[in-house]
Amino acid sequence: MNKLAGAGDGRWELAPHAYIIVYESPAGDELLTIYDCGAAQKPPSAQLIGHLVRVDADCDVSQTQTGYIVRMLEPATLEDQGNSHFVIRA
Repeated sequence: MNKLAGAGDGRWELAPHAYIIVYESPAGDELLTIYDCGAAQKPPSAQLIGHLVRVDADCDVSQTQTGYIVRMLEPATLEDQGNSHFVIRA
């Protein structure tokens, strides 16, 4: 499931108030679940298996028992770096 708007080869646009829920599995993989807005009460826009390596954009990060939540504070793009590694850039 990936309903994110494309922004070029291996890049997708994130909403200015996107939430990225990162579940860290015991096996070492991560499940990234992307919501357009935490308050919208809509299904996720995308789910990806990989690793969120870095966030180079204004955001708040909070730890959870199973991973962490990235709350975007500005528009950004999700970039595929290959080998299931992802970076978020403003």
